[in-house]
Amino acid sequence: MQTPHTASNSMPVLLTSSIIAHDRGVKLIDTSERLRYAIESVGQWLRIDLQLPIVLCDGSNYDLRAAITDRFPRATIECLSFENDQELVRKYGRGYGEGEIVRHAVRHSRQIASAGCFAKCSSKLWVENFSECRHWWNGDFLCKGVFLDVFAPFKPTFLHHIDTRFYMASKAFYERHFLDAHLNINVGTGHGLEECFRDIFLREQIQNALLPVPPVIQGVGGGTASYYRNLRKRIWKERLRVALVRRRQEFGALFADGTRVRTCVSSF
Repeated sequence: MQTPHTASNSMPVLLTSSIIAHDRGVKLIDTSERLRYAIESVGQWLRIDLQLPIVLCDGSNYDLRAAITDRFPRATIECLSFENDQELVRKYGRGYGEGEIVRHAVRHSRQIASAGCFAKCSSKLWVENFSECRHWWNGDFLCKGVFLDVFAPFKPTFLHHIDTRFYMASKAFYERHFLDAHLNINVGTGHGLEECFRDIFLREQIQNALLPVPPVIQGVGGGTASYYRNLRKRIWKERLRVALVRRRQEFGALFADGTRVRTCVSSF
């Protein structure tokens, strides 16, 4: 196994938020609570890396600049806001809204344009082992693939979906492959954003792009309104799951191996 290398610290973290919940199917509806958890996640990201550039993009047209400046006056935080298509978000769910938010940020963020890449995370969440994940940066795209039946001896293992809560992407790669992924959501068949990413991942035969270490995601899920429980046993089980899948011949090439690491570069 190749040794991972250190990635550029200039990679901004894009936090996607909707302080006003357009998807009424989520349990966390209260605007003040959603704002509090979003600000908490910013603080946690800065705890992980005090110099981390952050882009906070809100799809409910909530202006976060005053709250963020008041709470984090010395941090490098770019706040963007716009209005999602509320009717389509209500129809297709928060995954559709998230797709619109990332697309807006990719097109309008100065920090993402300057860096040429970004790490996306849903607001209210953070990644405890972000530095470890960032070490595997390959210059294009990194994400967590969720495989099922890994521990079932008589069932075939398969890639069920891509975890879209957190991933890293170059601006150019995201625009080429995933910019319109949310347009393929089909609520009636249970085909959400994570399945749309999986379809693109397999159809485009994207390789060297799955994280060999599972991200440890913390925070509050908007759909559940509760904090994630990352018990040590669960974390090690996830690491074992990834190790077993990575050893399989049919999946090995999908995982980053540390040989194509590049720093973020401007798309201009």
